[in-house]
Amino acid sequence: MQLTCELHRRPTSEMLWRFLNLELKSRGRRLLRRVGVGRPGAIRRADVAPPDSALAIRADALVRSLSPDYLYNHCLRTYAFGVAIGRHRQLRWDHELFFIAAALHDLGLTEAHAGPASFELEGARAARAFGVDSGMSAERCDLLHEAIALHTSVGVAHLREPEIALVHLGAGMDVIGVAAEDIDAATVADILDIWPREGFKERFVGLLEREVAAKPESSIAGHMRLGFAARVKRAPFAE
Repeated sequence: MQLTCELHRRPTSEMLWRFLNLELKSRGRRLLRRVGVGRPGAIRRADVAPPDSALAIRADALVRSLSPDYLYNHCLRTYAFGVAIGRHRQLRWDHELFFIAAALHDLGLTEAHAGPASFELEGARAARAFGVDSGMSAERCDLLHEAIALHTSVGVAHLREPEIALVHLGAGMDVIGVAAEDIDAATVADILDIWPREGFKERFVGLLEREVAAKPESSIAGHMRLGFAARVKRAPFAE
């Protein structure tokens, strides 16, 4: 918990280096794909369908009840893109736990769970409470908390457990196109057809701007000072 809080207080210069490092690695992978090395294959719609366990269904119902449609669809796309990236990178993960973390990762941006801390931490606390109330083990509750608390931690989250890495990568893909080179174009099209974006770029930037205005020292405020809003608008999606 202490480490998580410290990561949300990193100086702007360190965050800038992390973004640059991320971009360099992504460009390297894109170059390899162009010459046929490690090209991703298409996956079936059934592969990105949410788990049908009682716990997953409960998490889905919760986020749907608290979120506008564009934010709900973002959370489900986070899961689907994460699955596609995880399969391409041959990771192994707890599908139910990852789905719950992806579905609940933006609870801190909803009115029901707004609070004084960074939205990632507010959402992580709410998700942990959901896990405890649902009878999840302490270990899984801890992992759920960290997956959400660290999902904007560039240069950190992708090195952690697969469930944490995939929330970070799936959300990053949907918001700014992180790891787009690891997902087949047909798979992207299928995911957008199932969970449409509905003007996501403009709406999400507006949501983050309100978060920054209320919490100028928050983690996302640092990202926004580095031009994060422009990166959202340049993401490889029409809206």
